[in-house]
Amino acid sequence: MIAVRAPEVRLGGTAVLHDIDLRVGPGECVAICGPNGAGKSTLLKAMAGLLPGTAPADPRKVAYVPQGARSAWGLTVAEVVALGRLPHGDRDRAPIARAMASCGIADLQAARIDRISGGQARRAMLARAFATEPAVFLLDEPTADLDPAAAHGVMALLRETADGGRGVVVVLHALDLAVRYATRMLVVEGGRIIADAAPAAALPVAARAFGMALGVDPGLRLLPA
Repeated sequence: MIAVRAPEVRLGGTAVLHDIDLRVGPGECVAICGPNGAGKSTLLKAMAGLLPGTAPADPRKVAYVPQGARSAWGLTVAEVVALGRLPHGDRDRAPIARAMASCGIADLQAARIDRISGGQARRAMLARAFATEPAVFLLDEPTADLDPAAAHGVMALLRETADGGRGVVVVLHALDLAVRYATRMLVVEGGRIIADAAPAAALPVAARAFGMALGVDPGLRLLPA
């Protein structure tokens, strides 16, 4: 469904990704984990085709939501979500309404995007991606600014979306969310993918990258190893 193959990706003359050979297919919910500066967001941009030497993704099929995405204009939430229809050249109201309902912001449609909370704005950006009705979602820290209940709600929605046959790739710092909701975990360190496996199997590698030792119990709770 989406693939990146690059021996090296450079920015400003500096190699930022190394030995990348990655494919994500329908039904996968892939969590990209690793410490700050590891290259997680850069890898996601490469998947979106936004870096030199990478193929641009079709915006009708791939929705990319960068970290901290937020509209600075005085648009209403409904108008922001409607921007997700631009790649299709229409403003079909049905997918816009479904997207807002799915992301729990139907009651905010008339609110100005610059006058709502950070968490609400984060859900509006997610709804904009859903309004596109893409085959693949690429999301950088979609649970940032959300309280724990809302974060679990967003991840449950993304896993449900993957289970419905779409591809989901999400950058996460919260390893507990990755273990509970992802079907696959990529661990990135130093611009390289150092693990690519089921979350429970990749967790020890991710934990070591963060300088911790963790395991998983049968209830998918993280435990000291």
